[in-house]
Amino acid sequence: MNLKLRLRTVQRSSACYGKTKFEFKNFGYFMKYHFPFFLGTALCFSFTPLHAELLMNGVAVSTTTTTSSSQNNYSSHSNFQSCLANLRSQAISSGVSGAIYDRYTQNLVPDYSVIEKLNYQPEFSTPIWDYLSGLVDQERVQAGQQKLNQHRAVLNRVEQSYGVPAETVVAVWGVESNYGDISGKYPLLQALGTLSCEGRRQSYFRSEFFATMRILQRGDLTQDQLHGSWAGAFGHTQFMPSTYERLAVDFDGDGRRDLVSSTADALASTANFLKRAGWQTGMPWGFEVKIPQGMSISSESRRNKKSLNHWIAQGVTRANGTALIQGNLSGSTPAGLIAPAGANGPIFLVFKNFDAIYGYNAAESYALAIAHLSDRLNGGLPFVSAWPTDDAGTSRAERREIQQFLIKRGYDIGVVDGLIGDKSRRAIQQEQNRLGLSPTGRAGQKILAAFRQESAKQMMR
Repeated sequence: MNLKLRLRTVQRSSACYGKTKFEFKNFGYFMKYHFPFFLGTALCFSFTPLHAELLMNGVAVSTTTTTSSSQNNYSSHSNFQSCLANLRSQAISSGVSGAIYDRYTQNLVPDYSVIEKLNYQPEFSTPIWDYLSGLVDQERVQAGQQKLNQHRAVLNRVEQSYGVPAETVVAVWGVESNYGDISGKYPLLQALGTLSCEGRRQSYFRSEFFATMRILQRGDLTQDQLHGSWAGAFGHTQFMPSTYERLAVDFDGDGRRDLVSSTADALASTANFLKRAGWQTGMPWGFEVKIPQGMSISSESRRNKKSLNHWIAQGVTRANGTALIQGNLSGSTPAGLIAPAGANGPIFLVFKNFDAIYGYNAAESYALAIAHLSDRLNGGLPFVSAWPTDDAGTSRAERREIQQFLIKRGYDIGVVDGLIGDKSRRAIQQEQNRLGLSPTGRAGQKILAAFRQESAKQMMR
């Protein structure tokens, strides 16, 4: 997904290692999995007031979060139509024909739920170990390996054309849409049209609204195909419309760039994105390392790269005990050191290819999820070092099990899908209080073990 959000501190009132507390999030599948990507900072902040920057296709636009407004405060339908009429000249100036604009706005009605989502403030923070345990679980690894086998011929061609490994491309696919299973339900014209006339950052969303119309005008996709996230990302690997215009490719040779129905086009377009973001063929994204006890890492970061010879001199080694310099790496290769959960958790040296993944969705935790999943798809193992917690994260299968326990306890949490939203977390919090556990609202191993133990006792009666 190429819509990003970056937090900027105005007043910092608290900080802690291992998780990030934030007040603004994406929604649906993307809310539950992609906007916790601020965890890459490995810090827990409270912001008063909170400012944010929406990073959309590489352009930062500042905004201030607010509580969601009542729908009664939105414009009437007639005002929405008036707004669309006023945007017609801008659309034409951007390359949309008047006939196309009239055709797709004539019966367009607003969906004010997208404004609610834009303004929503989540109740809970998410530790990085929860974020990664849901994104890189055995279920997603196995499904990804099946996709690698299923699309091997296309992926081989993609790798030859763009120099990006098949495992990396498939990892993006798996994280962005669960290999095409969850790509969004919002009609793009309706969502982007509403965001163009209501709420914050209207100018940005108008550019995406017009880009969507140019896609339709070109004939690559139909209106029925253009469904996605509330903010406009769509397709197997969640491109924004303007990103589609810049980077989508017709890889199956049918004359259309179709990221919705053509897996080949979607995978090749993803590889093209990474190549344009600076992917270096034959080089790794990075690897887990161990540092000497007492080594200060407070000034280290992804951006503050130093040569591998420097890290060797500091006593840094690979976590598996092998040499830092292998394959195409050399002593002069620059690498940055990141510690998403502080010095007591897994630590990594990362290279330029990590930066290319980061460019897809500007967060280190997101890039780490893609990178780690790509390694697992290639036969790699879980991280050597444990996360600094006594309550480890759960897989999606385990989260579904927790949700089933909650439903049996009478909670209305919606469908059992392994996606832990606010309803599930409020219910978990109540159950943690009942069971004498810390009321974090997390779907961790402790609450799962307590539910299993309670269920076993009930079965023995």
